[in-house]
Amino acid sequence: MNEGLTKATVEPGKNENGFLGLLAQIKPEIERRIAARFDEKITRARTYGAEIAAMHEAARDLSLRGGKRVRAGLIAAGWIAAGGEGPLDAAIDAGVAFELLQSYLLIQDDWMDNDATRRGGPSVHAALTKRLGGEHIGATAAILSSDMTWGLAVETLVSIPGLSAERRLEVTQVFLRIHEDVVLGQQIDVLGKAEDVEAMHDLKTGSYTMRGPLLIGAALAGGSPELCAALARFAAPLGVAFQLRDDLLGTFGDHAETGKPVGNDIVAGKRTSLVAEAARRMNEDETRALAAAHGRADAGADAVAAATRALVTSGARRAVEERQRALCEAAMKELASMTVTAAARSILAGVVDALRVRPAAEEARS
Repeated sequence: MNEGLTKATVEPGKNENGFLGLLAQIKPEIERRIAARFDEKITRARTYGAEIAAMHEAARDLSLRGGKRVRAGLIAAGWIAAGGEGPLDAAIDAGVAFELLQSYLLIQDDWMDNDATRRGGPSVHAALTKRLGGEHIGATAAILSSDMTWGLAVETLVSIPGLSAERRLEVTQVFLRIHEDVVLGQQIDVLGKAEDVEAMHDLKTGSYTMRGPLLIGAALAGGSPELCAALARFAAPLGVAFQLRDDLLGTFGDHAETGKPVGNDIVAGKRTSLVAEAARRMNEDETRALAAAHGRADAGADAVAAATRALVTSGARRAVEERQRALCEAAMKELASMTVTAAARSILAGVVDALRVRPAAEEARS
């Protein structure tokens, strides 16, 4: 562990964005520990054969391929907000557990959505299909790979040294509740039953992307119930804001940033916030343009481009951008009333700033 990774190194004014500064400090150590955890498992698996180890290796490759480590950074932010002192070791280990949770969810999500790419490389089921020589065996191995990664996440969390039994139990209970929330949200999404898209986002994304990591970090540091409640109020709008940002990037983002093909969410038929908003706003031409590409894997580039334009000209893009900004402002209002140190306030404000979507100029309705 880098002994410089302590509370004392994250002070206001030392970085333009306090959260991104904290993230830059911990990311190398997070990735070193992720690699070390997988390497232990791969060494054991190889004693049973190369094809057995392949599922561990594919999960390791995904886990180390370009993740921003935002959730790990939020755990450290929660730890600092709750007054954690000394080295960030416990927060780092919990961050590793959360990044492994993320990998487990991505492996399954890509298989459910039949996505062949993730973070600029092959999804785990695609990699294992190629490695093992068949689509069914590749998908089966991917599910087992995700199971292994989930187990590694839990093992990492419960093995954090130096915690009291009471605190270890609290942290584990929060972690398991987050997992339950994500599963519920994913099932709502898969079944297309989300009458309230933002409520689904709160379960599927908000819980494990914002609220959960902050509360894990606070629990590690022995944060008070009042502080944890304040962090939960701060995180609530940000969880939805994160998903709205993801929806915007999934349709309008650069391939180099998203690691997925342009228009991927459209051809995948996802009911994103953009699609839900567009349904209330589109005229007949825009409705036809979206229908020609939405959920159609065979849609050509022109059809995808026309569907994307319809999301702009209908006003759906602008409405989602405005909602995203309003949610970020709501979080800042919660932060203003929170009793935390100046260092913690700088970091939490940096979280909001990092999430803000800078709106593009809206095209005029044709």
